[in-house]
Amino acid sequence: MKKFQIYIILISFFSTPVLFAEGPPTNASVTGHVVNTRGEHLPFAAISIKGTTIGTTSDESGYFQLINLPEGRFIIAVQYLGYQAESHEINIIRGETVELNFQLTEDLLGLREVVVTGDRNESNRKESTIIVNTLNSKLFNTTQSVTLSEGLNFCTGLRTENNCQNCGFTQLRMNGLEGPYSQILINNRPINSGLAGVYGLELIPSSMIERVEVVRGGGSVLYGSNAIAGTVNLILKDPIYNSYEFGLNSGLTGIGSGYDEPAKDISVNLNGSITSADSKTGMSLYGYYRDRGPFDANNEGFSELSSIRNTTVGSRLFHRFGNRSRITADFFSLNEKRRGGDKFEELPHMSGITEAVEHNILNGALTFETFIRSFDRLSVYASGQGVFRNSYYGANASLSDYGKTRDNTYNIGAQYNARFGTSDLVAGIEQTTNHLLDKKQGYYDLDGATINYNDSSVFIPVVETRVISDQSMYTTGLFLQYERDFGKLKASAGVRYDYYRIQNLHDEGTDKQGNVISPRITMKYDILESLQARASYSQGYRAPQIFDEDLHTETSGARQVIHVNDPGLTEEKSHSMMASLDFNKQFNGLSLGFLVEGFYALLQDAFSQEISQPNENGTVYYTRVNAEDGAVVGGINMELTLAPSSRFFLKGGFTLQGSRYEEPQEFDEKRFLRTPGDYGYVMLDWQAFRNAGLSFNGTYTGKMLVPYFGPEAANPEEGELRVSYRFFDAGVKIRYNIKLNGAKLQLFAGVRNIFNAYQDDFDRGIDRDPGYIYGPAAPRTVYFGLKVGNMLQ
Repeated sequence: MKKFQIYIILISFFSTPVLFAEGPPTNASVTGHVVNTRGEHLPFAAISIKGTTIGTTSDESGYFQLINLPEGRFIIAVQYLGYQAESHEINIIRGETVELNFQLTEDLLGLREVVVTGDRNESNRKESTIIVNTLNSKLFNTTQSVTLSEGLNFCTGLRTENNCQNCGFTQLRMNGLEGPYSQILINNRPINSGLAGVYGLELIPSSMIERVEVVRGGGSVLYGSNAIAGTVNLILKDPIYNSYEFGLNSGLTGIGSGYDEPAKDISVNLNGSITSADSKTGMSLYGYYRDRGPFDANNEGFSELSSIRNTTVGSRLFHRFGNRSRITADFFSLNEKRRGGDKFEELPHMSGITEAVEHNILNGALTFETFIRSFDRLSVYASGQGVFRNSYYGANASLSDYGKTRDNTYNIGAQYNARFGTSDLVAGIEQTTNHLLDKKQGYYDLDGATINYNDSSVFIPVVETRVISDQSMYTTGLFLQYERDFGKLKASAGVRYDYYRIQNLHDEGTDKQGNVISPRITMKYDILESLQARASYSQGYRAPQIFDEDLHTETSGARQVIHVNDPGLTEEKSHSMMASLDFNKQFNGLSLGFLVEGFYALLQDAFSQEISQPNENGTVYYTRVNAEDGAVVGGINMELTLAPSSRFFLKGGFTLQGSRYEEPQEFDEKRFLRTPGDYGYVMLDWQAFRNAGLSFNGTYTGKMLVPYFGPEAANPEEGELRVSYRFFDAGVKIRYNIKLNGAKLQLFAGVRNIFNAYQDDFDRGIDRDPGYIYGPAAPRTVYFGLKVGNMLQ
């Protein structure tokens, strides 16, 4: 209760004086327009007054108006995607109207875009002491990424992989480290729980996202545990303008590749936002529906891609109290049904293999922000996520593998950002709570009873419920960061203190707790105006908890894989170092950017796993343990951006890396499994004509070690290591825009995985190993669709 009282006192003390500080109307206004260097008006540019919550957008013709403004000297700033942000200082006088026009310069390299993830504070990308990569709507459209998981493949150092042939369990790897090493944020809040991370990245439609900010490496440690590899921050669309968009996408997966039956994939999205005339209140609504059929790659009756049917609806709204305070609320619901295996027309327990889940995920958040002094800002926030899952992971017509899971995550906290001349200070406190209950609910023939019914004997089995996991985790975090600008040198030092407590009610005596201090130091030095050097050191940790993949059960007719934690498991700690050179320059209209970034992480008490022999029921336990001598992860990220004009854009990234334990682990191997030594991406967008454009993209995946436990192994119980192929998944898309009285209609069509670079040695039959899957997520796919809206690019 004391923590909640502190938050209430903070809100009352800081916000009460400003909530009603607006006073009578001043009749002071600012009007103007926003154009580019060619004199073309820019619609829906974001205009804001720094140090306040006042803002608006330019209309369809590029003009804007701010009314009833407070008196005094203010800085008015303008931002527009693909252009450098501009700002002007003006003096606002009661009863007067000031005309203020902006001419924006193209920023094809994205150096001047505002980012918030690197330091929990707003700064433009070039000035940030940490490299922050941004994935925006233009990237999602260029690569035809309908969901978040698809778009993340087009960021250097990131790779989304499919880990299950049955249900399509995916995870994001950053700098070679598997999913639980990455912190997933939604609007800066760590509420995307471990369970939601199993399938959640594939459930979030790109149409609801304003941008995604990615920070690689442990420099993001201010966000708490699981940020050893980096942080992915989803920024949802803000309702600051009146807009609408409708989209329809239809595709066929596996067409023209010798497969018996392609799988349909249809998705529909609808987005809209509206703001009041005085820009004090705004609300956005979004909806998404997807229906994908199962796909059988080797025509033997078992799917390689699961069927998916999901619906997402949500809303984001804000209201301004006066000129310096506002409250924002978010809510969205994701509902999904997915199933893989065989006999889709039957109930799960009437099939040879079925992995099926039904998710209902609810997210909600409330944030209050107020400005204090000139530019200081206090944020008080609360957010939560509830995951309700019904599942079936079973084979051979088993009745005992139905499950029910409840996973609730809450986050509450406060953050204060202060500015003192050339220094910035960030301080905060937050409490994160997670409750996870996972049960198996099945029918058993043990201890049943035989009764007489209609002159016949009937056996009545008993219903038995097994608790797989009953975990509660509480984390209290305090963080502090100080940043100083010395001119060419900019440096920051930060520290986070976490106290965590894990209660396992299912397995008494395995409760854990710990106190962790995680420091970090980051520096940026301007060698030249066009060349910046950055370096960072940080520490991080992962608590000995149950993670996302632990609740996924790989199933076949011969074995079931269940993940558990060793009772003696302790926290894993990391020491991370990164160094980079970032070159960006314009040469007579040609924009060129090149980044080279080295990363190194030393993992102490690194998490590894021990594989048991199958028991009499064919169950295999993967037990998470601490590796005695730790592990080392290191490599180089390279990124190239080339833009000779605003009509042509080329970007690519490539990673060379290695991950090794100090001592041999599974299969007597030191190298990390399922981790390629090289991977990358390329994307190109060409606006060939005024109304028509062409896009090309591709992802490359190098060789990796993949464990195999199927019937073709020399010893299926012990398994064997195999080396995967190299893959290049190429795609192309064409689009055509038709103007419709202030809106646009866009028609598009394309092909993913043109050359059908797809795994061709999937395991077969009921005894197959569903974990033996690698490479691109899907074979050749042909798609077409349309979009209509007033903000289409």
